[in-house]
Amino acid sequence: MKITCVIVDDEPMALNLVESYVEKTPFLVLKKKCSSAIEAMEFIKNEPVDLLFLDIQMPDLTGIEFSKMLPKETRVIFTTAFDQYALEGFKVEALDYLLKPFDYAEFLASANKANTWFELVKGKKQPIVSDEKEFLFVKSEYKQLRIKLADVLYFEGLKDYIKIWMKDNPKAILTLMSLKSLEAELPEAQFMRVHRSFIVSLKNIEVIERSQIVINKQRITVSENYKPKFLEFVNNNSL
Repeated sequence: MKITCVIVDDEPMALNLVESYVEKTPFLVLKKKCSSAIEAMEFIKNEPVDLLFLDIQMPDLTGIEFSKMLPKETRVIFTTAFDQYALEGFKVEALDYLLKPFDYAEFLASANKANTWFELVKGKKQPIVSDEKEFLFVKSEYKQLRIKLADVLYFEGLKDYIKIWMKDNPKAILTLMSLKSLEAELPEAQFMRVHRSFIVSLKNIEVIERSQIVINKQRITVSENYKPKFLEFVNNNSL
């Protein structure tokens, strides 16, 4: 699936850099570079696109203001040099937030988030929990333990180790593993990373209060980098 996109930034160097990143990314198709939100608005009226790489601090019309005018089906990844706008980006449901200067690896991670979102929305990729992913084997204290994923409350990262917190078990299971490698093994329909140190079981969330999740009386903060995806999950499951 190809994702059509527009880059909006009032700095020529930033425009050219993001353009070079888009050209290196196989599933992105650049439709236009715009030096202002007003120019982008005029273009999108005649040729709707899937995704905007949108600077925030621009003259006449800021990226935040412009994003509120976009069609619902057009999504945004903000690019900015100012981290104080992260909360505003979260409020307007941006897919991601790239803090300048960012490299291609960071750009690609954001683009992949967008790709996943569009695949899910357009029905190309439905999250499936296979029989293989109903459990994991983890090494702990010289044993291979079978962990039933339905009983996991959350995973907590501690440098090179992970604590696995389970239902009806006050003591965590400790295993030598990184959260990044674990995240790749978990079914996306059941688990979500909400902080650099936490992956939570979505079905075991009891309360969401401001920027915190409560699971089994444990409060876990949703960090800025993971808020857009978590907010999307909440909105999709709200009455």
